[in-house]
Amino acid sequence: MSKLLTLKRPFIWLRRFRHRCGYGVHSPFAFDLITNVIYEKANYYSYKTLAAQVKGMPRKQRKACGVSSKVNRLLFRLVNRLQPEVIVHIGRSVASSLYLKSVRPSAQYLHFDHAEELNTALPAQIDFLYIDATCPAEEMNQLCNALLHRISPQGACVIGGIRYSNGKKRIWQKWRDSEQTGITFDLYDVGIYFFDKEKIKQHYLVNF
Repeated sequence: MSKLLTLKRPFIWLRRFRHRCGYGVHSPFAFDLITNVIYEKANYYSYKTLAAQVKGMPRKQRKACGVSSKVNRLLFRLVNRLQPEVIVHIGRSVASSLYLKSVRPSAQYLHFDHAEELNTALPAQIDFLYIDATCPAEEMNQLCNALLHRISPQGACVIGGIRYSNGKKRIWQKWRDSEQTGITFDLYDVGIYFFDKEKIKQHYLVNF
């Protein structure tokens, strides 16, 4: 995350303040996700262990992660809620890998640094896809084109840094409005797509 974005953070939070705590959300699914996953305050026993593992990484590796601990803890909670069988992570955040793998060790976990590393060995169906904020915009779009159709109806896709650049914002909005996705959540630092077509397609802005 850039220094400029760090300085802008308090103003971003204030601008999105009214979109918090599930106020005005009528969908039971969306309300539950916002209040019991996105805003969950439980101090999972793994958080302390995972934070220590990240702290023990070489400084250069930690700086290359480009993903905040807040986002990594959210990933942990999402995987804990959804219990996916297949998790695919694309990006350079080693810290995110630790959080994604720790919560559901029995899941098949596949990690690629870049889109060009993807191969035909990918499973036909993905339950949880995470494209982290280290991926450039053009790569994000390429990945969405290649992988969103593989996500299971009860699965989810999380994209990092959806508002960190105009390019990423356009890609997020393109797929948010696509018929391929269902309920979506804009948390500024990440965007979340769900794919259950039995639920009414809606978009939620959340102050994360």
